[in-house]
Amino acid sequence: MRFMFQYPDVHGVEADMLDSGPVTELAQAAENAGWDGISFTEHPAPGTKWLKSGGHQTLDPFVALGAVAAVTTRLRLLTYLAVVPYRNPMLLAKAAATVDKLSGGRFILGAGTGYLKAEFHALGVGFDDRNELFDEALDVLPLHWSGESFSYAGKHFNARDIVARPRPVQQPIPIWIGGNAKITLQRIATRAQGWMPLTGTAEMAATTRSPHLESIESIGSRLAILRDLAGDRFDALDIAIAYNDPTIHQPAVDVERHRDALAAYHELGATWIIVAGPTGEHPIARDFIEAFARDYITA
Repeated sequence: MRFMFQYPDVHGVEADMLDSGPVTELAQAAENAGWDGISFTEHPAPGTKWLKSGGHQTLDPFVALGAVAAVTTRLRLLTYLAVVPYRNPMLLAKAAATVDKLSGGRFILGAGTGYLKAEFHALGVGFDDRNELFDEALDVLPLHWSGESFSYAGKHFNARDIVARPRPVQQPIPIWIGGNAKITLQRIATRAQGWMPLTGTAEMAATTRSPHLESIESIGSRLAILRDLAGDRFDALDIAIAYNDPTIHQPAVDVERHRDALAAYHELGATWIIVAGPTGEHPIARDFIEAFARDYITA
């Protein structure tokens, strides 16, 4: 089981995303401490009301991961997650391929359909079209990444005799899909390389319009559905689960309890654990990176 550091989310409108520390410094600290990856989320046009009621700011994940790629050699680079319908799939494919190429094949496209209606409107994207847009992107991404000529006739765009170079290092770039709905599990079973269940409170599940997964039992029941849908493909899938216990931000407290919980996720089938850093002014997140690694990664 491997560990992914999630750059801290900053909630509200008063603080600044980079209060948590320089992206490159935290990435190098994570790599040196023994973490296996780093991730960034995205909200390009969050509403003020949503931010003031608990929503969070973000960096552009592709730009941030490009910066990380330049100062690391081993970390996997994950968008957790990129909202696929926000972008024309050609632009999405190019951004992903660029990060993968510049990093030497370390990029993972964490992908989701999105849930904030106001953000869809701000970007000029139809909220009700998000599933169609997502599926068209799943069609186009591997074609674009192949480096060979292709054409594609979609409902929302048409591409004729397109060829995109340079090819990404990975063929194809791994796609991990986030979400808990049956349609999400069906996509993962046939078209993706990993699942990122959205875990959290019932309130969060209502906000994200996704079935509620909070307990390890509820994750396990959904994982059983994915196993049935994927068949022979299941064993090759990555399962990346967010560890949301807020007390982990004091890594030295309740170490055995946290180790038991992480072991239970591993037993369930998790191949990655995603842990968000604590919010607060630098160097709080860097100290957490090093302390967590000592107690749970290299111990």
